[in-house]
Amino acid sequence: MLPALWVSKTGLSAQDMNLTTISNNLANVSTTGFKRDRAEFQDLLYQIRRQPGAQSTQDSQLPSGLQLGTGVRIAGTQKMFTIGSLQTTEQPLDMAVNGRGFFQVLQPDGTIAYTRDGSFHLNSDGQVVTSNGFPLEPAIVIPAETRTFTVGEDGTASVTTAGNPTPQIVGNIQTADFINPGGLEAIGKNLFLETAASGAPQVGTPGLTGLGTIEQNTLENSNVSVVEEMVNMITTQRAYEMNSKVISTADQMLSFITQNL
Repeated sequence: MLPALWVSKTGLSAQDMNLTTISNNLANVSTTGFKRDRAEFQDLLYQIRRQPGAQSTQDSQLPSGLQLGTGVRIAGTQKMFTIGSLQTTEQPLDMAVNGRGFFQVLQPDGTIAYTRDGSFHLNSDGQVVTSNGFPLEPAIVIPAETRTFTVGEDGTASVTTAGNPTPQIVGNIQTADFINPGGLEAIGKNLFLETAASGAPQVGTPGLTGLGTIEQNTLENSNVSVVEEMVNMITTQRAYEMNSKVISTADQMLSFITQNL
């Protein structure tokens, strides 16, 4: 009974972490460019009482042996980088990557972070920045006398000014892609950092070499499916209850032994 208690304890702990993952997904259902997480379970070490394939006699072998599991754990969480639905807005600074790729953002410490959140703003210098004030990289600066601001599918940013209807290019937005986006480190604020698992960023022109195009006046919604997360939550709740029932049963068996022996 004691091993059963510890095995069930690992089940309760794993389901609690799974519920935390689900709750974070649901909490970010309205977060622009958010990518849902999926918990990955892994069974723990096994106690080998009888080795599978061992000789039971000189001419015969054990077909399966005796292996006792010691529980389960959450081995990791994987970011699911499927594209969220695109929502049209009336803001010219709203942009979305339609396909693979990330916007590049310059952080205060000089490092580059990556994001799918294209809800940009202007700072006091006319520079395009994130909602936290981090500038887009390469930098895009819009003149004060700008009348219209346009971004093409290839990331070309142009403006027209008062008295000059001819568009003037003020910069080119470049996006970055990774061979393994799931290996990026999420640091909050809708930002990701490069890691050894993600590989080096492959920077290029939107629409070329497999990179998605830039869609202006558009934002990418979260890829969280509320229905799917609710079903996962119900499944997690039932799994938690079953592990609790095992602990209750093992406790009753131990109580019977202590009271009758």
